[in-house]
Amino acid sequence: MVAPLYAQLNLFADLTPEQDVIVEQLFVPVSMATGELLFAQGDPAEYLYIVIEGEVSIRFKPDDGPPLSIARIKPECVVGWSAALGSPEYTSAAICEADCTLLRISGEDLRNLCDRCPETGSYVLQRLAEVIANRLRNTHTQVLALLEQGMQPGLRKKIEAH
Repeated sequence: MVAPLYAQLNLFADLTPEQDVIVEQLFVPVSMATGELLFAQGDPAEYLYIVIEGEVSIRFKPDDGPPLSIARIKPECVVGWSAALGSPEYTSAAICEADCTLLRISGEDLRNLCDRCPETGSYVLQRLAEVIANRLRNTHTQVLALLEQGMQPGLRKKIEAH
């Protein structure tokens, strides 16, 4: 079942056939229903996910306020990248906004790939980093918009004046 899902990814389209076999074997298909929690903020960061179908909402709960929806992850995008970085826990929660099909890889398997097959591991990390960097640019804009919406009108005018 992994092969047909994996084959849908443009993310790794440039891998050689040998690299493709190595990387494909590391991914596990996962199906989640609408409303299911992929992981909670503070959970151990074990897996990185690539969305194949559906949509995942990323929510961050600051210590002093309600949860904020900071990103919506669509197909061909990555969620749970704390696991790839070796972080001990997820910094946000991920909730399925629709029925989802995802491919999951453990952070440990991803790091081991870099040790065992440095060229392939480097390529995979580079492609994932590109997807993550793009999401961070989009998230930055969304967070600024949320902050602006929450500001009092008087405070907004003071900030804009400076």
